[in-house]
Amino acid sequence: QLVEAGGGLVQPGGSLRLSCAASGFNLDHYVIGWFRQAPGKEREGVLCMSTSDSSTYYAESVKGRFTISRDNAKNTVYLQMNSLKPEDTAVYYCAAEQRVGVTEPADFSFWGQGTQVTVSS
Repeated sequence: QLVEAGGGLVQPGGSLRLSCAASGFNLDHYVIGWFRQAPGKEREGVLCMSTSDSSTYYAESVKGRFTISRDNAKNTVYLQMNSLKPEDTAVYYCAAEQRVGVTEPADFSFWGQGTQVTVSS
């Protein structure tokens, strides 16, 4: 099970940190993905990280603004979002998959319930 937390309302230029806590399995040797879905749009990839080698894929739209980190002791992954823009508004999901090299939503087996992020003044 994956449980996200940390969403909310933030002004443009602000920051939020989302968390994704895993229970029932260890995140070692998984690919962890953060995805988002805005109203009327398809779910899109934001950032994916392999816990095996920490290799990371970033969507162009978030490069330099979003980063991922992991707390092994808490079996939790974090998405730090800085310099937020109104176009970042969406429901954010974390996902996990054991197969390596995956980045597309359809490739991920385990999903959290999502957390709303709204960027607005």
